[in-house]
Amino acid sequence: MKKTNAVISINPQFVEQIMTGKKHFEYRKSFFKEIPERCYIYSTKPVGKVVGFFTIKQVLVDNPEKIWELTYKKSGISREFFDEYYLNKNKAVAIQIDRLFKFKQPKLYKDIDANGKIPQSYKRI
Repeated sequence: MKKTNAVISINPQFVEQIMTGKKHFEYRKSFFKEIPERCYIYSTKPVGKVVGFFTIKQVLVDNPEKIWELTYKKSGISREFFDEYYLNKNKAVAIQIDRLFKFKQPKLYKDIDANGKIPQSYKRI
């Protein structure tokens, strides 16, 4: 079975943290059951471009407290931001970035997903 790819929309401040190696986990409230082969990074406005992609080492799913305990040292975010994001949620997802590939020149979204719309969070492509 052929593996699929995905695109994930990320705020530029967090993209910068990922690109500089300070943020090793991307947090979501849900994610795919089957891990995509590549996860393209769409840096949201004002950048509005696909800046690279990463492979996924693992996807952790648990309650927010447990996910924070396992990931906070390489989270690239504050505890306050994490707690606000997962307020009143009983499930947290942490996507661990494995290998990061930065594009020399950021790409337009249509160069990655010619017929699709930019996702608010993530989608398969």
